[in-house]
Amino acid sequence: MSTAWVDLVDEALRRALPGRCAFCLAPDSRDRPWCGACFASLPWNLPACPCCAEPQPGQPAGRRCGLCLRLAPAFDRARVPLRYEGEIAGLVQRFKFHASPRAGTVLLDLLTAGLPAEAVAWPAAVIPVPLHPRRARERGFDQAGWLARRLARRLGRPLIEAERRRDTRSQRGLDRRERRANLRGAFRVEAALPPRVVLVDDVMTTGATLDALAAACRRAGAERVEAWAVARTPLGKH
Repeated sequence: MSTAWVDLVDEALRRALPGRCAFCLAPDSRDRPWCGACFASLPWNLPACPCCAEPQPGQPAGRRCGLCLRLAPAFDRARVPLRYEGEIAGLVQRFKFHASPRAGTVLLDLLTAGLPAEAVAWPAAVIPVPLHPRRARERGFDQAGWLARRLARRLGRPLIEAERRRDTRSQRGLDRRERRANLRGAFRVEAALPPRVVLVDDVMTTGATLDALAAACRRAGAERVEAWAVARTPLGKH
């Protein structure tokens, strides 16, 4: 699916569905694809671990989780504004498995709406989590690349591509350490990186993929690395 074709569809959908909430189809605020009531009711990822964005229900405020205290990831912090459940899970599935540009645009808007102003101004470059070429051919759609290209454009930052060197086995059923071992050495970044980079994916599960990519970015010269995703898988659903 070419970028030009997706952009044309995006524009057509914006013209066809003006001023309607993406969740309930009620009139929205015109400058955002949602109404105030639906926005407030979304599964916001608060509180959460400031390091890996693991949801922490029942805590008064987010604090570094036990896993990050024992084995910190290669990225400095994760910014993941929503939990992967309810309406958000439905949007992600339409975007990821049906290449819906409407769903992708809403997810990107939600990601940027959930970022504080200092985060938006922070990165010097944007790097999408890459698919292995074989996986990309099979799927026909690279959701992280789609989001990262448009995010880089919004932020006015360069997009830098990483390489996935090997097609790792499924992460399903693996614990955090096993996922890390499965992805060790899976990524390479050939470009010399600026000091501050942001890694982008649609959903963050345990963070192992972003951790492996962050390690590759540090080898390529990045001094600070943040991981950004739209949604975080809740506790117990890894």
